[in-house]
Amino acid sequence: MKLTIGQKLFSGYLAMALLTVLASAYAIYSLQSLNDLAYTIIERDFLILETNKKMMDALFAQESAEKKYLILKDPSIEEIFRTRSREITAGIEGLEKSHISDLKQILSRLSALQKHYGTLFDQSVMMVKENRIEEAVAVSEGESRKVIDEMAVMLREINKNAEKDIDNRMNLMRKRGMNASRMTMILSVLSLIAGLTLALIITYNISRPIRELKKATGLIAEGKFDYDLKVQRHDEIGSLADAFEVMTERLKVLEALHLDASPLTGLPGNLAIEKEIERRLTEKKSFSLCHVDLDNFKPFADKYGYAWGSEVIKEVARILTDEMKITDREGDFIGHIGGDDFVIISEPRRADTFCSLLINEFDRHIMKFYSEKDRQKGFIVGKDRQGIQQTFPLMTMSIAMVTDDGTRYKNPLDMAKKAAELKEYAKTLPGSNYVKQEDIESLS
Repeated sequence: MKLTIGQKLFSGYLAMALLTVLASAYAIYSLQSLNDLAYTIIERDFLILETNKKMMDALFAQESAEKKYLILKDPSIEEIFRTRSREITAGIEGLEKSHISDLKQILSRLSALQKHYGTLFDQSVMMVKENRIEEAVAVSEGESRKVIDEMAVMLREINKNAEKDIDNRMNLMRKRGMNASRMTMILSVLSLIAGLTLALIITYNISRPIRELKKATGLIAEGKFDYDLKVQRHDEIGSLADAFEVMTERLKVLEALHLDASPLTGLPGNLAIEKEIERRLTEKKSFSLCHVDLDNFKPFADKYGYAWGSEVIKEVARILTDEMKITDREGDFIGHIGGDDFVIISEPRRADTFCSLLINEFDRHIMKFYSEKDRQKGFIVGKDRQGIQQTFPLMTMSIAMVTDDGTRYKNPLDMAKKAAELKEYAKTLPGSNYVKQEDIESLS
């Protein structure tokens, strides 16, 4: 059967159109599949990781509150235990509402253990109130310890599985991206026979972004988050690219926070502090940097031991975060430089109020860390840095406040240096206090 030129052209165009449709359909299907995987990582796996981290922190805080209560018998510590217990319960309920089927059984077990732990704590509280301290300690060190250990193991298992799921999905995305790229190239080559122009359009509009996505997938899987994904589209490819960027930034932030955060308090460290100051200087809006330091902390730690000194540091961090929650200061920042040094960044008026509240709370809580004998004396006896024995006052808090709107200090280092200098002056003043840069300058 002989075909006319028109029929041959039509057959050629039809074959080209079919190949084009096949290439486009396969590419869109593959991109949608990759987009679904990226969405699952962000909406499911990150949710599990973040919720699990909060529950783990709350579990350890709950355990710490239990131990402290047995020693201090302070009702406020009992309330801390209840608060942390509610946080864990809220985390479990949040994951249950997400309808993640593979977590259903372990979440049910976690919920039962948490309720059991709360019952054991109630028993311990009753024993303490009845002055049966040894029995309460036995419950804490025995059955309560087993429950905590089992819950910790389960939470670590959830975290491990979530991280494993992320790795698996990342590898799957990489494989699918490579397969999609290969298949699209094959179809593009076949389409080139029927029409070079259309084949080039297909290659440009589909193959290039897929290769970019494939490369980005491989780099992200290797932990390299700074790759610039140059895909600006308003279709499925653009949606996938946006999901990649969100995922990359989130992973980068999580890694930076994990590496920079203080292991003792969980507060942001020096890197995050420097970035926050730099950001606010760039915005050219007035803000205050408050450097918080404890006076006579070293003699205290030398006498009572580093472990009890760490409890003081954690108590200061708790006061800071609790005051932030109570006053609802959205956008304010708290950081832990290290040791007994902290940073508060806030709007000037709020910072002024916050510092006043912080000093009052610190003076109200710090005495419980001293023995009754030292509290009555009002000082402790220890050795100075030269090894000479002398008396040291009880701990107080000094805060230095420096304010700028981006016109006075060129960089975070200069502003932090000024705050540190002002803090040294504040430490020469008696008792807990805070000083503001403008007040000192007005006196000079």
